[in-house]
Amino acid sequence: MEEQTIPVTVLSGTLGAGKTTTLNHVLRESGDRDLAVLVNDMGDVNVDADLVAESSDISADEAELVELSNGCICCELRGDLLDAISGLTREREFDAIVIESTGVAEPLPVAQTLTLGFDQSDLDPTEFYEETGIEPLENCHLDTTVTVVDAHQFTEAMRSDEILDDDGTAKHLGDLLVEQVEFCDILLLNKCDLVDEMSLDKIEAILETLQPRAEIVRTTHGRIAVDEVIDTGRFDFEEASRSAGWMQELQEPHESAEEEHGVTSFVFEARRPFHPERFTDLLNAFPEDVVRSKGHFWLAGREEMALLVNVAGQSIRVAPAGGWIATLPPEARDEQLDASPELEAAWDDEWGDRGTRLVVIGTEMDHESVRNHFELCLLTDEEMDADWDTFDDQFPTFEEPEAVEDGESERPKVAEDDTPESSTDDVQKEIGIAD
Repeated sequence: MEEQTIPVTVLSGTLGAGKTTTLNHVLRESGDRDLAVLVNDMGDVNVDADLVAESSDISADEAELVELSNGCICCELRGDLLDAISGLTREREFDAIVIESTGVAEPLPVAQTLTLGFDQSDLDPTEFYEETGIEPLENCHLDTTVTVVDAHQFTEAMRSDEILDDDGTAKHLGDLLVEQVEFCDILLLNKCDLVDEMSLDKIEAILETLQPRAEIVRTTHGRIAVDEVIDTGRFDFEEASRSAGWMQELQEPHESAEEEHGVTSFVFEARRPFHPERFTDLLNAFPEDVVRSKGHFWLAGREEMALLVNVAGQSIRVAPAGGWIATLPPEARDEQLDASPELEAAWDDEWGDRGTRLVVIGTEMDHESVRNHFELCLLTDEEMDADWDTFDDQFPTFEEPEAVEDGESERPKVAEDDTPESSTDDVQKEIGIAD
């Protein structure tokens, strides 16, 4: 079916990375292709759309250019996005559609909207859908997701404490950059003329570790071959959702010793809980050589719920990661163990499946030192026998999973080889406990 529908390319990247410059280059070099463009901007005036119109032959008057302003297409304008694409495909037949998202947009929810439509997203039906009953994406398909990375500002952005405002929602710059890198088919490393070769090699090594599936293309002034980003057939939602480097490392854990560019990784595992006060201290002074860490952990005094830690540069967030299988009723627990023999082999008679599995990715990282930081946060033998409720716990509180009765469906769980789903992202809370 996709061969008969219009391919859609989504162009993401933080502010100033060069998305509009890249888009204008693609439009100028598109040749005989008839392209439509949808530009998203957070402001009242869509500046990027004006720049596209000024720098190319494309025109809003000819229904080739659609502006979406006063919001972000990854959240409040998701319904408008679907309506706009539907309007484009009803107006005329294009060879491809390019969507330039705002600098604060995350590509994953945009891709969810474009691939799942109304039925499986959190959107209410829009006026168009209510009136026509037509699914907006029946005439097109998501073909390629592209993230533009500013090579000149990459290291500074990853280490930045800057908080971006997405219509009242705070987004950490480093965390947003990682989210955009981890969900894409193609990474355009732009502004390469401003960075020396050794630095480019190091940045490229980090990008490849964060997203091993993506093709990395170095560019200057957004100059990219059109065939690299238009109608490539590269997008696969399932593969894209599970291709981030931290997920790959959890699935096939190994101690990375690739020292050519200083980018290495390892998985930290433990079968006793973190002391909440000592783990608080570690997160408040997290090793600077760690650029990415993610996974679930067991916190003493929180025996009903696994927690997720999400480290991206200077951004550190926590969220609920689901209930432990050990907390399920006996019948439901046995069903889970029967379905996952590897869990039964690692099952602890007292604590069940409770434990910690964290991926750690860093540059010039001292594995032994970082491991030691984590190990010092674990409860000692004496503390294991103490009253855990007396420990100082400054972590955010989350609603515990509802109790599951016999015959009811299971609640979310965390298995030894499982990873928290992206649905936890909307409840993650930034950690700045010392503030």
